[in-house]
Amino acid sequence: MEKTINLKELFQLLKKRLLLIVMVTAIFIAISGIVSYFFLTPIYQSSTQILVNQVKSKNEIYNPSEVQTNLQLINTYNVIIKSPAILDKVIEKENLEMTSEQLEKLVSVSNEQESQVVNITVQHEDSQKSKNIANTIATTFQKEIKPIMNVDNVSILTKAGAGSLIKPNLLLNMALALAVGLIAGVSLAFLLEYLDTTIKNDKDVEEHLGLPVLGSINIINKDSNPKRRNSKMNISEIRGDSIGS
Repeated sequence: MEKTINLKELFQLLKKRLLLIVMVTAIFIAISGIVSYFFLTPIYQSSTQILVNQVKSKNEIYNPSEVQTNLQLINTYNVIIKSPAILDKVIEKENLEMTSEQLEKLVSVSNEQESQVVNITVQHEDSQKSKNIANTIATTFQKEIKPIMNVDNVSILTKAGAGSLIKPNLLLNMALALAVGLIAGVSLAFLLEYLDTTIKNDKDVEEHLGLPVLGSINIINKDSNPKRRNSKMNISEIRGDSIGS
């Protein structure tokens, strides 16, 4: 006969193993917090914005075709920003001990659709370094794009501030550890219950022996007072003598 667990028995099992589940969950959360805080390298992110727009005099009027031209140039600019022509100069100015290929992996360039604003984002282990690199990339690109493309349509819109911590996310890691710990704790509780073959109630007797249970004997607590226990024994003996006479 297959053993089934109804909803009431399920809650009783969880209540019985509640301490185990809590302990397993707490261990997972503690390990996650320790690893995130002491072993994972913190990563900081800083961003700057540049505007792709031709400088105009006061007498010039707005020209939609120039805006469209600037938008088309942005994709080219995104590639040039991450090219060795720009990054090598950034490495030299910031005295970075890395190659342009390594620096390129730390830099991301993006812009909103139909927007002339380009975002330059840098991730680094040092908060101040992420800020300096982002600002240096922006100023270097603004200077070098003139001889490269023979244009003067880049201006710095927003300078990068101090880098903000993005990795590791301590709260997120601990929340994930909480979920994993609960799953592991409940799974362990079910495993221990499955491996427990001791007979605990009349249903287990019927399942193991295949015989119906006719009755059960409850636990009788002994009287802890010896005087009362002796008096009860004397009464029973007197009654026994009376019956036998």
